[in-house]
Amino acid sequence: MSAQSHLPSYLSASSYLANQLLLAMPGMLDDNFAGSVIYLLEHTDKGAMGLVVNRPTELVLSTLFEKIELKLEIAPLLDQPVYYGGPVQVERGFVLHQTNSLEKYSSSLVIADGLTMTTSKDVLEAVASGNGPPKFMMTLGYAGWGAGQLEEEIALNGWMNVPLSSVEMSKIIFDTPYAERYQRAIQNLGFDLSSLSGEAGHA
Repeated sequence: MSAQSHLPSYLSASSYLANQLLLAMPGMLDDNFAGSVIYLLEHTDKGAMGLVVNRPTELVLSTLFEKIELKLEIAPLLDQPVYYGGPVQVERGFVLHQTNSLEKYSSSLVIADGLTMTTSKDVLEAVASGNGPPKFMMTLGYAGWGAGQLEEEIALNGWMNVPLSSVEMSKIIFDTPYAERYQRAIQNLGFDLSSLSGEAGHA
């Protein structure tokens, strides 16, 4: 099967959705994703991967750092929540952060201008020492789709994709309260949240 053959007519191989937000539509029945805002890290003909960015867990950074034997003493970060990134590999940590050109980590994926995802412990060691990324969020787990699966779900109105500038993306992920991230993303499309229904199409 070619990369083109399982894509909806509105989505070509040149317009994969990495570095966009996915918003779960009101008709989403999967409790793992209902009401979710997902930042897509990768999207190719082989599948897609993203992190849910609006579902904090009860775990906070200070507790997580204790579990991995790091001492975090930076007051503003102690009670920052760890987020539920998705149902896949929930025991694994993913740090979505602004790119810091002064720091290089052993396992990073640069997604777009100014945004990087790192899975290695050295980024947390840098945070603990006060030399970490200027802004970041920590998630456990990720959301994953097989080849053609996300395209099919979008075609069935499960998701709405939201392309944003790098500046606006960072503002939503790092500066907007988690409970307001869905609404702010919708506003970028010119929608009123109350006008959405499960029958709405893609962006």
